[in-house]
Amino acid sequence: MEALKYSKSMVNETAPTEFLILGFSSLQDLQLLIFFFFLITYTCTMIGNVSIIIIVCLDTHLHTPMYFFLGNLSFLDICYTTTNVPQMLVHLLSDRKGISYAGCVIQLYFFISFVGTECILLATMAYDRFVAICHPLHYTVMMRKELCLQLAGASWASGFLNSALHTYFTFHLPFCGANRLNYFFCDIPPLLLLSCGDTTLNEIILLVVGVFIGWTPFVCIVLSYVYIISTILKISSSEGRLKAFSTCASHLTIVLMYYGSAIFTYVRPISTYSLDKDQFISVLYSIVTPMLNPLIYTLRNKDIKGALIRIFIGNI
Repeated sequence: MEALKYSKSMVNETAPTEFLILGFSSLQDLQLLIFFFFLITYTCTMIGNVSIIIIVCLDTHLHTPMYFFLGNLSFLDICYTTTNVPQMLVHLLSDRKGISYAGCVIQLYFFISFVGTECILLATMAYDRFVAICHPLHYTVMMRKELCLQLAGASWASGFLNSALHTYFTFHLPFCGANRLNYFFCDIPPLLLLSCGDTTLNEIILLVVGVFIGWTPFVCIVLSYVYIISTILKISSSEGRLKAFSTCASHLTIVLMYYGSAIFTYVRPISTYSLDKDQFISVLYSIVTPMLNPLIYTLRNKDIKGALIRIFIGNI
């Protein structure tokens, strides 16, 4: 009987019932300002990405592989900002900044799923641009509808499988009653730092899987753009070179912004983390980048602008 009581107390110590999200508690005087910044950012993210999805669906001129993947990217940005921003807004205005243990598991699982999916999806979009510019005569054959669906499905499946692995091993760690998470949402690095157990296996998994989900797609993107730029430079007319490069500029901008911050966050030893500084980096890829994606694509994309004009004129 005593052994049973001891066992139960150990379970209670190992798995806290909730985590306290400290977030930006060190910036008490700026809480309201941070709230409005994130609220405006999230609102712009939702409006911008929903608009792109609607435009791509309504305008038949945009029913191409490039815009099919762009629609996936917009939906993805909506999903993974929604996993943490609404709750973060509540925490900024509330004295109670807790999240249940189950809620933390769910938030981590879906957030990491969407992060991994975006890594693969950006590589898929780079492949689409590679085929369009380097093999234009074979584009419709190589990027047929069935292949696009398979590539998009593989991106989503990879992200969710990757997250299942990380979530399982992260929440099998003991926390010894510690529940003060010095971060603004449930993420892998702060949870590993909070654990009282040996996180060596978790760090190895994070680095090894990060090679496949993070570095491998990034290397594929770089190689794609090496061939793309090489092909563009061979185009005789400056107008042709400019037009070819403009179709890639938006995607390349997003890749640099997203991968730079995401790889910095996940694909490095946990001992090098400083959560007070790193949470500002995570704000860049998890909140700011999804807002900028639609802006970058609409401001630099004549097809999207043309679709907006056609939809607007058609509704007059």
